Amino acid sequence: MHIHYEDLNDVTRYVENHAHVTLEDQKPTLENILHNIKRFNSLKPGSKLLEIGVGSGWFQIYCKQQNLDIRGLEISPQLVQVAQGFAHKYNQQLDLSVGNIEATEFDPDTFDVVIAASVFEHVEDWKTAARKIYEALKPGGVFYFDSTNKFSFTSGEYDFPLYGWLPDTWRYRLRIARQGEDIMKLGIDFHQFTYPQLRRYFRKVGFSTVVDFVQFKDLARDNLNPLKKGVFSLLKTIPPLKHVALTFAPATIFICVK
Repeated sequence: MHIHYEDLNDVTRYVENHAHVTLEDQKPTLENILHNIKRFNSLKPGSKLLEIGVGSGWFQIYCKQQNLDIRGLEISPQLVQVAQGFAHKYNQQLDLSVGNIEATEFDPDTFDVVIAASVFEHVEDWKTAARKIYEALKPGGVFYFDSTNKFSFTSGEYDFPLYGWLPDTWRYRLRIARQGEDIMKLGIDFHQFTYPQLRRYFRKVGFSTVVDFVQFKDLARDNLNPLKKGVFSLLKTIPPLKHVALTFAPATIFICVK
């Protein structure tokens, strides 16, 4: 993917659709991400984090408030401006760079945590990106990954029946026909992932621990009703059931430890 400095329709749509969102709206999600990460790496003030794809900047702002040393890499100059604007409202200054994870070089063994949420589906050469992240992490560092799931019945990428099940070329044609040619400049999901595919590759890269969201789900902390708690307990103890559930889950979510 190339960096485009002109305004792009998909970014404009994203900004308009999220203009009403506040940090307070996002806090439960952000707190949950940090809680899950802390189960594998005890973050403390000064811990070094890198977020790939900052969006509106809420995770950046929240981490700054927690005195974490966080940087951001964002391919969209438009979104960098949006994130800095929101940060200003909360008296924060973000350390953001415009760049593509496929081409950006990081010093090895630099970060305690790297976060990529709703990003890797848009990274054309995602395997190179995963290797770069592994190398940039310190030993024992954590990679938090959240992306698409090919066989989910609904998709956050586009509201179309069984969207992720379509062949790549069909999805591209559908999005171009409905949203215009510049969706291929930024916004298209190049990939719809599966849990087995990602688990194999993360292990191949070298991560010593690769756990999916069922495995790291904290039943003691999360406010689940008895039925959901019972379902997750079964999924944790019966691998075939977990495999079926993950096949059709809304997203692919992993925590990987170097």
